[in-house]
Amino acid sequence: MTSEKQAGSGLGIIGYDSYEFIVEDLERSRRFYTTMMDVPETGRLSERVAAERGEHGILFSVGKASVACITPRERGSRAERWLHRHPDGVAVVGMRVRNLEHAHRVLVERGGTVCTMPTATTDHRGNPYRYFEIATPLGDVRFRFIERSSGALPPGFEPIEGAEEHNRNDFQVIDHVTSNFVTLEPHVTWLRDVMGFEEYWRVHFHTSDLHGGSGGSGLASIVMWDSESGIKLANNEPVTPNYEASQIYAFVEANQGAGVQHVAFHVPKIIPAVENLRTAGIEFLDTPATYYDMLPSRLAEKRVKNFRERVDDLMKLGILVDGEDDRYLLQIFMVEGGLLYEDAQAGPFFYEVIQRCGARGFGEGNFRALFEAIERDQLKRDVVQDQLRAGAGS
Repeated sequence: MTSEKQAGSGLGIIGYDSYEFIVEDLERSRRFYTTMMDVPETGRLSERVAAERGEHGILFSVGKASVACITPRERGSRAERWLHRHPDGVAVVGMRVRNLEHAHRVLVERGGTVCTMPTATTDHRGNPYRYFEIATPLGDVRFRFIERSSGALPPGFEPIEGAEEHNRNDFQVIDHVTSNFVTLEPHVTWLRDVMGFEEYWRVHFHTSDLHGGSGGSGLASIVMWDSESGIKLANNEPVTPNYEASQIYAFVEANQGAGVQHVAFHVPKIIPAVENLRTAGIEFLDTPATYYDMLPSRLAEKRVKNFRERVDDLMKLGILVDGEDDRYLLQIFMVEGGLLYEDAQAGPFFYEVIQRCGARGFGEGNFRALFEAIERDQLKRDVVQDQLRAGAGS
């Protein structure tokens, strides 16, 4: 591998750092993360900063990942403006870099649109936290670049005294972030030319074969990555025929624009994690029993001979499997927030849990199973939205 290849994007990215989620109901988010996901509440916006921003915020941290849930407390705040345009969703994706000035300089040279200039802050312990943000073609979503000392809290956040560290599900890091668009080309080109990312993987399929050559829908997906840090961004668009019938198009409509569809957490052992999450009330996309009937032959065809899990255990929990040449992964997808809470305002965003056993890909064999499962749930979402419209009109 050449030294240029090792430099990856040239931004000096270390890995994913955090993301910011804007929500209408902060208490609902607190219950979701602390009770259902077993992700501890580790910080909150100080009263002074909350008053300045016109927002309330809670920080949840687990492994090497953090999510800040933000909700408006005053009209005109950034969170209030977001919720005027979108349901609950990811507004900022944070990446940690080695040198903030270097990342800023490179992005400006490549034509990046800077939203906030490099800003230096310190947390309650005096730990440095420096950052800036850029606009993206991903609707209203921004990318934040962060240089910080270990354990430093985001600007304005104070630690919660007596907060307990726990991670029963053993979430470790953000594995990848997936976004949906009505057209991929502008974002993929921007990731290549401004971010310096390279194409990692792509797939294109359609379910028309299930409908005798007519009907069905499909998607095209391109994964871009920074080869130095390993950060991967998956990106989907709907395809013809039946372009508007695609669940990718349905996501963009429900989100009122392009946006982050899901965030994937990596775990070392997925079976106990999913058992815990189901017990805590998390719902996952359904997987047809026929998927597991075909699994042994599919793994044999893909030359995966070292598979250790019992198919019955995976079927009971709805966990998907894919791999090749004795490298495989196990993954499962939660239902979207709007279906979990039967509230369209909770949005079409969802989480994935993934365990990698040597495989570095995205479960190409599972893409279709996931796509079809989301399409089935899309019908449920349409029912929820119809009920909301009917209630508003009564």
